[in-house]
Amino acid sequence: MSRILFKNAREWDGTGAAAYPADVLVENDRIGAVARSLGQLEAAGAEIVHAKGMTLMPGMVEGHAHITFINAARPTDIGDTPPEEHTLIAARNARLLLDSGFTSAYSAASAKLRIDVVIRNAIEAGDLPGPRLRACGPEITVTGGLGDERKAHQFRDSFAIVADGPVEVTKLARLCVREGVDSIKLNISGDDFTSRGAPPRTVMSEAEILAGVTVARDYGRMVNAHCRAAESVKRAVRCGVDVIYHCEHVDEEALDLLESVKDRVFVGPAIGLLRAAALEAPAGTFHPGVKRSFNLGLEAASRAYPEMKKRGVRVVIGGDYGFARTPQGENARDIEHFVRHLGYSPSEALVCATRYGAELMGIEAGLVREGCLADLLLVDGDPVADVRVLQDRNRIVGIWKGGAAHKLDRAALERREIRAVE
Repeated sequence: MSRILFKNAREWDGTGAAAYPADVLVENDRIGAVARSLGQLEAAGAEIVHAKGMTLMPGMVEGHAHITFINAARPTDIGDTPPEEHTLIAARNARLLLDSGFTSAYSAASAKLRIDVVIRNAIEAGDLPGPRLRACGPEITVTGGLGDERKAHQFRDSFAIVADGPVEVTKLARLCVREGVDSIKLNISGDDFTSRGAPPRTVMSEAEILAGVTVARDYGRMVNAHCRAAESVKRAVRCGVDVIYHCEHVDEEALDLLESVKDRVFVGPAIGLLRAAALEAPAGTFHPGVKRSFNLGLEAASRAYPEMKKRGVRVVIGGDYGFARTPQGENARDIEHFVRHLGYSPSEALVCATRYGAELMGIEAGLVREGCLADLLLVDGDPVADVRVLQDRNRIVGIWKGGAAHKLDRAALERREIRAVE
């Protein structure tokens, strides 16, 4: 039996409670014991990690992962990338995500049909370093919907595949399942960031949504949906979608529906890209109408998510990282966005990044608790006092996935003076 004994850790356990001094024993891939009285745990032959007051916390979970996205400036850049190069980029992105402290990732969509599946299988086989991955197929959209970059005179691929009507949606959903995905993705609304600054529209019919959900249920898969407009959220809930992304333009009826299924559904604002466009893009980058749409979206999200939190809806982090303005590896910024824009305290945002993410993944993780998977981070700093420490990979001294060390910076531990945990 392999054992690791963490001594004198400042444990933040993922429940949202205040951190406390603890020794933690890992046995094989699970947490074997947690002792709040320091010096009480002993384990013959265990590897000793002297935490010296550093924070021991659950590994983070990226709830809106796009490991196949290539930091593209335009959607067609994703479609133009050949599959061979694309697979290598995805492998690099998977490792970068784990290097950044994300021990699990729930994919919101794959840019090409099998890349998520191939990377997931390689990670599970031990051939590639990366987080636990729930693989998704490409985004299924409708003609004129988000991801349809075709023109009447020109065919262009992007990150989506087009299906019109229940029969076509059924066929593509079955194709994704046949190729091994864990979930399918439906683009129920558009983004509609047009020069008019119009709000997004709901473009996928309930019959089309139900076709995709039915296939997923028949094969035991989950369904994710892109839903910015209020009506798209309502259709997603009524049709049985499991994970509903964005949702910033919800109205009272949509909020009531989300609350009614809060024990089944997960929501993800994916606010990173929206915030980057609204607040970080250089002047003149966007047409004024488009800029107004981004600003309205961010303002709407800032109203919607405090209300969802109050109603007990489970919200996960993950902000469409993998575009030029939201490059891969910056995923931990989302925790800060939850605090700055969405009404979450640092501890509440960290719960979204750990415990709720693990629940979305369907794994016994996200908590530092006996019996849970030993997906753990050792952090030089206090993420509750300043969530930005998780954005610095050098401050993440250790990363363990299932008890196996992906990273352990012994030099950083040796440099640190022993500190009492308050």
